[in-house]
Amino acid sequence: MESEQSVVNQARVALVGGGAGGIGSATAAALLASGHRVVLAGRTKTTLAETASALGGETDYVVCDLADPVAAAALVTEVRDRHGSVDVVVANAGGPAPGRVLDVSGEQWHRDLDLLVLGPLALMRAALPVMAARGFGRVVVVGSTAVRQPQPGLAASTVLRSAMTSAAKLAAREYADRGVTVNCVAVGATLTPRRMEIVRSRADAAGIDVATAVAQDLADIPAGRAAEPGEVAAAITFLASPEAGYVNGTVLTVDGGRTESPA
Repeated sequence: MESEQSVVNQARVALVGGGAGGIGSATAAALLASGHRVVLAGRTKTTLAETASALGGETDYVVCDLADPVAAAALVTEVRDRHGSVDVVVANAGGPAPGRVLDVSGEQWHRDLDLLVLGPLALMRAALPVMAARGFGRVVVVGSTAVRQPQPGLAASTVLRSAMTSAAKLAAREYADRGVTVNCVAVGATLTPRRMEIVRSRADAAGIDVATAVAQDLADIPAGRAAEPGEVAAAITFLASPEAGYVNGTVLTVDGGRTESPA
């Protein structure tokens, strides 16, 4: 096993799911700036290629449906074959369609289970032993503040991200003595297409216009605004860093103070 310090001194390889836009591409940019070689993963070759080109540097991409657990596991092997290691995994994916808990169909539950639980677990199952063998690794699961406070109208996201958060905490404990950490980021309102999808759904349900729904959403945020994707990326990049080696099994909330947690 390599020493953690020897791995730290090398250019680390970071695999970023959902890397073609939003939080994923912002995270890729932040990891590049901190000296990582970055591999983007997602379903659409065109947008991945455009994002990789725009980011420049040592940015690669792999077309992969991260909601397919078999493909997700194979992705880790492909990244290792291309780049020699996988030192950081950012498990990030789009969210399920909005809906109330009893309105979500059985088919959608199964589809979203693959997207938010089984796919990320397949990534971890493939990556964590490799990281442990090298004596260094960082996994960051990008989730939602719904894991802290269930959000009406976001049933699938609330239920399944909560399950994934529990799985991540268990994995963190199981690998804690091998130089590997597993953490989550609970993301609040962020300026991405996903946020506008949620706001439009709430507007439709309440019979109000989108501008009013946006104003109502912002009124609940002490910061008075939604996050920029780069602000979320900064939290992810810290958790992926060597300096965060004693931060493990935690959920870092990035939501402008909206979620109140006991001390």
